[in-house]
Amino acid sequence: MGSSSEKLIKFLYTFSDKKKVLKQFEVLIDPKTLRVVSKPPEELPQWTELTFCQCPNCPLDSKEFSHCPVAANLVELVHFFNDSVSFEEVDVCIETPERTFCKRTSIQTGVSSILGIYMPASGCPILANLKPMVRFHLPFASIQETMYRSMSMYLVKQFLRKKKGLEPDWNMQGLIDLYEEIHEVNSAFHKRLSCLDGEDANVNALVILDVFADYINFSLDEDHLSKIDNLFEDLN
Repeated sequence: MGSSSEKLIKFLYTFSDKKKVLKQFEVLIDPKTLRVVSKPPEELPQWTELTFCQCPNCPLDSKEFSHCPVAANLVELVHFFNDSVSFEEVDVCIETPERTFCKRTSIQTGVSSILGIYMPASGCPILANLKPMVRFHLPFASIQETMYRSMSMYLVKQFLRKKKGLEPDWNMQGLIDLYEEIHEVNSAFHKRLSCLDGEDANVNALVILDVFADYINFSLDEDHLSKIDNLFEDLN
């Protein structure tokens, strides 16, 4: 039998410029808990403390948690790109358990993609509701792809709830409420990162995620789902 580490889900992000590797980030995920398993640095900067720009809807108690679990896991990533400009272009390759994605894109897009793993999988009780999407991580996803994946994830959850005899939420009101909570988290985390001296790549990477969250929430709340509805128009 192989070691337990062989069973971990690995995402390897490689940022390159003119075929020169700038930085690699290996993100290891426990397949059962869908949590990041790598340990944060022993000495954490002040901006990672739980009470530093703490999310207004954060359910964590500072007496039990000294640092924000998401911020603690992002130290290496944030510090590496702290002096990077959002629209600077790089080559980003992501190796997942199933396939490899490569794209010439902006630094903010590459960072935003890896944030899509770290933020739900780091232990935040609110963002953890998106953990199933981590297992089927889709780098560089469009807004429409993200909406489809998010809705599919939530509806599968409701189907499983029904199978267990629990009340399902077919109207997806719970998903609307969740994305309102996520927007609060994103806004507070934006303030946290904005307190760092440096360029704008990290902050704008987070803005991209928040734009996606706002779009999904608006579309669900206002029932503007025509782009998805059209996919099923000719089906029984």
